[in-house]
Amino acid sequence: MTTVTGKQRESVRRGGSAQPVIVCQSLTKVFRDFWMRSRARAVDSLSLQIHPHEVFGLLGPNGSGKSTTIKMILGLLRPTSGRIAVFGKPPTDVAIKKRIGYLPEESYLYPFLNARETLDYYGKLFGIDYRTRQRRIDELLDMVGLRAAQFRPVREYSKGMQRRIGLAQALINDPDLLILDEPTAGLDPIGTRQVKDLIIQLGRRGKTVLLSSHLLADVEDCVDRMVVLYGGKSRREGSCDELLESRSRTTIEADALDDDTIAEIDRVIRERTRGDAAIIKVSHPRRKLEELFLDIVEQARVEQIETSGVTYGGKTAAFLRDDGEGDELIDRLIAQGERGEPAPEAPETIDEPPDQADTLIEQLLAEPEADEPAPAEAPEIPEVPREPGQVDTSEVDLGVIGSLLEDEPGEEEEAEPTP
Repeated sequence: MTTVTGKQRESVRRGGSAQPVIVCQSLTKVFRDFWMRSRARAVDSLSLQIHPHEVFGLLGPNGSGKSTTIKMILGLLRPTSGRIAVFGKPPTDVAIKKRIGYLPEESYLYPFLNARETLDYYGKLFGIDYRTRQRRIDELLDMVGLRAAQFRPVREYSKGMQRRIGLAQALINDPDLLILDEPTAGLDPIGTRQVKDLIIQLGRRGKTVLLSSHLLADVEDCVDRMVVLYGGKSRREGSCDELLESRSRTTIEADALDDDTIAEIDRVIRERTRGDAAIIKVSHPRRKLEELFLDIVEQARVEQIETSGVTYGGKTAAFLRDDGEGDELIDRLIAQGERGEPAPEAPETIDEPPDQADTLIEQLLAEPEADEPAPAEAPEIPEVPREPGQVDTSEVDLGVIGSLLEDEPGEEEEAEPTP
């Protein structure tokens, strides 16, 4: 039996390339007015790299240039100066779009479509076959908790529900690069926690995630590295441990201690440090409000209390999870390659059934074949016998009657006298 090392598996996943997914060099964007005068410098000489399988945080207050940077990475805005590369290509290259999932800051959705139609529409844009689309739609609706509201028009959704369906459309193509701009805006604590868990799970699976937010608590729990922007410039960059760890104090966590034990520990600390250090504060751990809120909601769900809002989201969609099937497939492919066996054929996919309207139009436009019988002539209408005294109007010259009527003077206009 052939053993596949972790290095081989990682090489297969990365496609044999370890180049950065996103590279920005001296990126600058200046918005100008009608007279081409500088109105706002949104991004100023920004340089950063985002590596494969990394969850990267783009942080900063409102107006710091986060959304502008994302739009330039997506090719929606042209930079004033600097260079950008996404998957080693310019951001305007259409070929890389199918590998990107994007959740904008505002949910731009068609209000007359329901949730299922919205996901089906975006799945068609990516060329996903009919069976795969339907399976992914079912899984995503369960994941974001909108299965019960899947047939309601999007215009009837609350802002939080629109963010949920927006997140689902960003994942319909199983992207290699997921860009989330303020993903938790408008979400309740349940949705916020679910989005953070999803980001962590996608990072473990090997996806590259770019997360933009000004809510630091949402980013702190799930990013590997981050950059803090202010005024369009990078003010600090690094991992969470590098940026958040404090070296001026030490925290010791233990089970509940009595007062005598705490006094003894304080005495030992003072003796060892010669009075330079001591216990500053003794307190019991405190739960986060988010944890309390989730416990209350979970208890209500167990008690089967009805609600007209969204339900607590289910598990992450199967096609977004790494259940070990990917590793088994990689092991099998590498083993077959070493033995020289041909790769298994791809299973047949069932295409979407053709549209009935298109089929009918094609049938109507098709030319008749040469050997088709000519259409039968219209049957003659038998002449209806006239009653005595009835005038035969078939031989009346209607043109003469029309000329007489045109020459006849109106009620208010008198005829001119004849000389």
